[in-house]
Amino acid sequence: MDAVVFDLDGVLVDSERVWDEVRRAFAAAHGGAWRPESTRAMQGMSTPEWAAYLVDEVGVRLTPDEVAGGVVEEMARRYEAGPPVLPAAVEVVRAVAARWPVAIASSSPPVLIRSFLDSTGLAEVVPVALSSEEAGAGKPAPDVYLLAARRLGVDAAGCAAVEDSTNGLRSALAAGMAVYAVPNPHFPPDPEVLGRTTVLDRLADLPQALARSSG
Repeated sequence: MDAVVFDLDGVLVDSERVWDEVRRAFAAAHGGAWRPESTRAMQGMSTPEWAAYLVDEVGVRLTPDEVAGGVVEEMARRYEAGPPVLPAAVEVVRAVAARWPVAIASSSPPVLIRSFLDSTGLAEVVPVALSSEEAGAGKPAPDVYLLAARRLGVDAAGCAAVEDSTNGLRSALAAGMAVYAVPNPHFPPDPEVLGRTTVLDRLADLPQALARSSG
């Protein structure tokens, strides 16, 4: 194994429910009608993709740029006191980074990724932190994982990825990475997709699992 690539939302930050709450409230305030499948459909989408989805599928009466700006502004406001970092997240990233190069491959916009790195002090050990906005298509497309591997200077097939959601797992699998799943308890991933990964009960188990797999 040459490197480890972490997802952010749902793996390192307990933010999936915050994203859902903010998008729902924004849609309701601007004429949208939430669909039963909307929450899961947008998990992993890049900012331009979910903004267009809220306009085209949910019926928000704004332009995609206005939607993106409004939602991200509210998310940044929620992060002002610090993002909701998950238990052991900082310790796990540091432990993994002590042995392998690490990256973050996220669907969050760059401003929120930077907020996480700044508030945790992890910028010093995470040399590559990418938003899918910078990579092309959002998850479940493999673009952001493939770009993270290139930025680290390694082959994607030599990387491990850490994910929590169905679309995220599909993205990392499509990139050809060895995927470790820490299933999101609020939005459980598809069992069929989970069956193609190494499933962990908690993020804190990751360093030991990686050490076993790498010998």
